[in-house]
Amino acid sequence: MDKIIIFDTTLRDGEQAPGAALNQREKLEIAGALAHLGVDIIEAGFPISSKGDFLAVEAVAKSIKGPVICGLARAIKKDIDMAYQAVKSSKGPRIHVFLATSKIHMKYKLKKAEDEILRLAVESVKYAKKYCPDIEFSPEDATRSEREFLFRVIGAVIDAGAATINIADTVGYAEPEEFGSLIRAIKENVPNIHRAVISVHCHNDLGLAVANSLEAIKNGARQVECTINGIGERAGNASLEEIVMALDTRKDVFGKLNTEIKKNQIYKTSRLVSKLTGFVIAPNKAIVGTNAFRHEAGIHQDGILKERSTYEIIKPEDVGFYGTGLVLGKHSGRHAFGERLKTLGFHLTKQQLNKAFVRFKQIADKKKNIFDDDLMAIVEDEIRTAKPLWRLESFEVNSGTKVIPRAAVRLKKRGKILIGSSSGDGPVDACFKAIDKITNIKAKLQDYRLEAVTSGKDALGEVGLKLKAKGKVVTSRGSSTDIIEASVRAYINALNKIESL
Repeated sequence: MDKIIIFDTTLRDGEQAPGAALNQREKLEIAGALAHLGVDIIEAGFPISSKGDFLAVEAVAKSIKGPVICGLARAIKKDIDMAYQAVKSSKGPRIHVFLATSKIHMKYKLKKAEDEILRLAVESVKYAKKYCPDIEFSPEDATRSEREFLFRVIGAVIDAGAATINIADTVGYAEPEEFGSLIRAIKENVPNIHRAVISVHCHNDLGLAVANSLEAIKNGARQVECTINGIGERAGNASLEEIVMALDTRKDVFGKLNTEIKKNQIYKTSRLVSKLTGFVIAPNKAIVGTNAFRHEAGIHQDGILKERSTYEIIKPEDVGFYGTGLVLGKHSGRHAFGERLKTLGFHLTKQQLNKAFVRFKQIADKKKNIFDDDLMAIVEDEIRTAKPLWRLESFEVNSGTKVIPRAAVRLKKRGKILIGSSSGDGPVDACFKAIDKITNIKAKLQDYRLEAVTSGKDALGEVGLKLKAKGKVVTSRGSSTDIIEASVRAYINALNKIESL
């Protein structure tokens, strides 16, 4: 098989990254983007984990067309029941059952012997098979499992009906040569392996998730589990965009192996996930980082001007990166605004376009030149929050070197204007405390970051923050030419997210 199946687990393993909590609407939006991107399978969540996750997986299964929709389940009947109920309305549902096979997990977590693990694995696959034909089985912590036992489990679950066997490097322990040899050994030592697709799921604890995934592909794996921007538990998962572009760029190594990913949608999808999870993409992140296609050194710039391939192995436009070209100003009309957004990959409803255009005009009055990245930030900021509980009406601050900073904030809640004021350690802190008084929510700021969306004195600033309130931790972002306003917007967006979870 020449095709590499892309199994995206951004909505499941990716969301397990601390602070990456997504509400149902946000999960649906990301799922829609993943479908448009061309992923083959979307692991929409872990339905048994909470009522909210069940409803989100169910909504994705009902709404998203194209990809297979998958639900995760432990090797427990109630998990499998719940997973099927969540994904059953999908045109192509999949149940993904997992059970640890390493000695350390069996001894300390499961407290079960090998024979019992083998029995549970077989029984769970047979039970899931009664619901739907597409069953995936993952021997959790496979890379630290004894090979002979791992081979036995794999062979048994294939006989029980598993169509995909997912080899999980759960703690990112493997290195490429070792992982490749494991995949090769499975092909050589499991007699019925030809009846199943070999999948891999690599974590990035040693920074080797993508390298391990690619080595597995070389040795016969034909499904890769990955996430947008490589987000996930601890150090994250294998990055979808890096795997896809490695296969595409190094055809001399991977030959005819290919994916069905629409490469020009990668950058936009990456930004969407970053925006909704609140996780800032490192500037030096491969493929989607802001520095990925920038060349600072003079010798590099000279080479690029003469022949791009001297220092550029991927064209920026191939992944949908359009740079920061000047496109619009305050005199630009709604039609030009809408057409440029289409070029950038946004297809808005009339209501969304109107909403985004109002914000564009507000920014254009403050900022002389509007760049593509500005437009993307404006649209992402405005259309992502559907019917928020709290809306910013206005704010005023009084601050200086010899003045105690004070802020007055006006918020709208269900049509009613509420006003709060407070002093603080600085103008941003004063605004946050004023908002806390209005909302009566005791929130703790755990992280705060500011970055410029574009260059120049009038650059659009984007604030990313992590907030803890009501026992929930969320990340959020806000943008404006005024960093205090960007901070306020990010804070209110975080509170709205907490209220929606």
